Amino acid sequence: MSRHRYKKGSPARGLVRLSDYLNHRRIVLFWAVAVVGLAAPWLVRAVADAPTSAVAGDMLSCEVASIYDGDTMRVRCDGQLVKVRLYCIDAPEMGQKPWGRESRDYLRSITPERVLIRPVTKDRYGRTVGEVFPASDSGRSLGLVMVGAGQAAVYQRYCSAAGYRVAAADAEVRNVGIWSKTGLQRSPWAWRANMRQ
Repeated sequence: MSRHRYKKGSPARGLVRLSDYLNHRRIVLFWAVAVVGLAAPWLVRAVADAPTSAVAGDMLSCEVASIYDGDTMRVRCDGQLVKVRLYCIDAPEMGQKPWGRESRDYLRSITPERVLIRPVTKDRYGRTVGEVFPASDSGRSLGLVMVGAGQAAVYQRYCSAAGYRVAAADAEVRNVGIWSKTGLQRSPWAWRANMRQ
């Protein structure tokens, strides 16, 4: 009604038309926000559970020889012994009692005799850094399982995979493993730096 008072093409008339447009679309905006809000938890979970493996051709099939701690193992691939550091994670050190032992024991409990390894890089100690998967099911990496169980932290300095951060946030909310108490077990890199001083 008031828009009839404004001249055609005037800024005031344009604002009135914009206001009418937005009023009619408010319900659409409401439902769009509602759908996104309802879908967000499922989308976040899907990212966390998404397989992070590469094509099978990039994988090494290996037999587990030993597990030293929560993020390091020795494997035998084609007769060669290889030391592997799990990609994206940093587990408490063995000197961080009882966290280091608990982390190592958990990794031992979830690791089958045969694994598939997708090498990512080599670290400064010459270890192969890679994603490690059960040979029978290459869908979810052991590192991601460790983080989701609160048995390792995400090594953010060397990890760009969003699924690991989502899994860590979920473990922290549930107060499991390293998240059950405050302390440097949550950041093993800080504990190591502290030990060097």
